[in-house]
Amino acid sequence: MSGRTHEETEGLSLLGNGKPVYKSDYAPEVLETFVNKHPDNDYFVKFNCPEFTSLCPITGQPDFATVYISYVPGVRMVESKSLKLYLYSFRNHGDFHEDCMNIIMKDLIRLMDPKYIEVWGKFTPRGGISIDPYCNYGKPGTRWEEVAWQRLSQHDLYPEKVDNR
Repeated sequence: MSGRTHEETEGLSLLGNGKPVYKSDYAPEVLETFVNKHPDNDYFVKFNCPEFTSLCPITGQPDFATVYISYVPGVRMVESKSLKLYLYSFRNHGDFHEDCMNIIMKDLIRLMDPKYIEVWGKFTPRGGISIDPYCNYGKPGTRWEEVAWQRLSQHDLYPEKVDNR
């Protein structure tokens, strides 16, 4: 199997662009997709994003997290540079940790209609407490709907020891 055709990469404006624009607030419009060449195979794609930042909506103080995004693609996949710029757009966005993770998941569902997706934010402690919201989704009417429930109901049964991340 050879590389991608022009038709398969049409619409990708950020990849290879040496001058990306970093949006100063929440910007879902920067997300881009490309065609999954293997839609009949179920497989996970995982992004580890160790430099996620957002703002507390009450105090305006910065919050820092590693965000893990795992998904089983359908027909479309998210392009990684656009995802990086999208996550960067939260830098000046004021929202609670739980809201940020659910917003990210819902935006990615709207963007690419995956079979399954989960988003997990592991925030650094502030005030002696770390918050680690986890959300997931399985496409209704598919076996992935049941997988989503199983993963959610079994989530974090053996949490790691948190020293100070």
